[in-house]
Amino acid sequence: MTSTPQAQSPEGRKARPEHLGHVIFIAAAAAMGGFLFGYDSSVINGAVVAIRDRFDVGPEVLAQVIAAALIGCAIGAATAGRVADRIGRIRVMQIAAALFTVSALGSALPFALWDLAMWRVLGGVAIGMASVIGPAYIAEVSPPAYRGRLASFQQAAIVIGIAVSQLVNWAILQVADGEQRGKIGGLEAWQWMLGVMVVPAMLYGLLSFVIPESPRFLISVGRQDKARQVLRDVEGKEVNLDVRVAEIEENMRHEHKPSFKDLLGSRFGFLPIVWIGIGLSVFQQLVGINVIFYYSSALWQSVGINPESSFFYSFETSIVNILGTVVAMIFVDRIGRKPLLLVGSAGMAISLGIAAWAFSYKTQVGDVVSLPSLQGTVAIFAANFFVLFFALSWGVVVWVLLGEMFPGRIRAAALGVAASAQWIANWLITVTFPTLSDWNLSGAYVIYTFFALLSIPFILKWVPETKGKALEEMG
Repeated sequence: MTSTPQAQSPEGRKARPEHLGHVIFIAAAAAMGGFLFGYDSSVINGAVVAIRDRFDVGPEVLAQVIAAALIGCAIGAATAGRVADRIGRIRVMQIAAALFTVSALGSALPFALWDLAMWRVLGGVAIGMASVIGPAYIAEVSPPAYRGRLASFQQAAIVIGIAVSQLVNWAILQVADGEQRGKIGGLEAWQWMLGVMVVPAMLYGLLSFVIPESPRFLISVGRQDKARQVLRDVEGKEVNLDVRVAEIEENMRHEHKPSFKDLLGSRFGFLPIVWIGIGLSVFQQLVGINVIFYYSSALWQSVGINPESSFFYSFETSIVNILGTVVAMIFVDRIGRKPLLLVGSAGMAISLGIAAWAFSYKTQVGDVVSLPSLQGTVAIFAANFFVLFFALSWGVVVWVLLGEMFPGRIRAAALGVAASAQWIANWLITVTFPTLSDWNLSGAYVIYTFFALLSIPFILKWVPETKGKALEEMG
């Protein structure tokens, strides 16, 4: 059997699926979990002021409610891998869709602040599960030649979810005469914003019923004939299916169901490759990207921009995010993962440093906050360039790498740990930004600049290049 991977890998890498559109549809459906994450991340942005007024809470408590979903995300991410290995990738998607649907309804109709936080935690569990299973599933059903581009659908779905939620929020506000607490059909506008999340949650669930199970999982439960059928659909008729199945079986013979213990193996606790995954996840968040999406409206208003304009700038940033993601999708399989990460880190560090300089000119007289005209313009451009460089690099490439860089025997479990670390770092940035902003907005951006710079030696020394490799080659 030692010759099997050698005989198959070049063929598998070059194979172009006969029905590429079908493969794209499968990847897009799985990436709907990313859409839910993006939608949930941004939809709360339009409801922050109303929630604060409705429940009469200060910024610290409000930040905890906003970030509550991220605790659930960490829980969902940590458990999804093992559950998926037992009941399948598709079943985990369906469970996530059901949980998110219930969460959206509960968040729209809370009795109290604790109630709202509880529903957001439940929704977070769903998003965490989807964030793990999406990249893993896409990696397992994608032909190697297209895997980077298809895996980037996860981030594309996230940024589209962000943009769509902002448009929906804007439309709801128009119906409510511009008031977050304006009444529509007996409910306040912000309740509609959170409740509309039922629609993408149900769509995610419905799509999960029309896409195939992962071939690797099918083989693991003895359904080789069904696995051959899926492989034929996603990798093309030119692929020798018997050889392909034998290759996967040979790889899996050296595996066992992953557990947390399997991730351990060095004096530093985790295996080195697991630490690299955790590092990628943590750096992706410590540059402060989600400050833009959770607090963008409040951020621009905090430096003197009126609410109407702050919505425009937030939506503009979402468009830049989408454009950057498209750039990454085009180049991730052409120039590789590491070059994109390096370009992104350098661009983010420069943009964040310029933003820190601009915000240092923030002034406040009484309740009136402002930036000088020049610095205000510079801050807006710097924020957009920051999002652009993030989107064309770390936003896409981290999800691609997490889906493909781990050896098969630990992939699901390692991805769960890395994704959990990402949610914890996201939570840390989310809950600390209001306090950092009140202390020194420019200082907060100096901290984010430092982490962007620190990511460069991390990439150069530790991050592997996985471009063009079959999953069975990861070791």
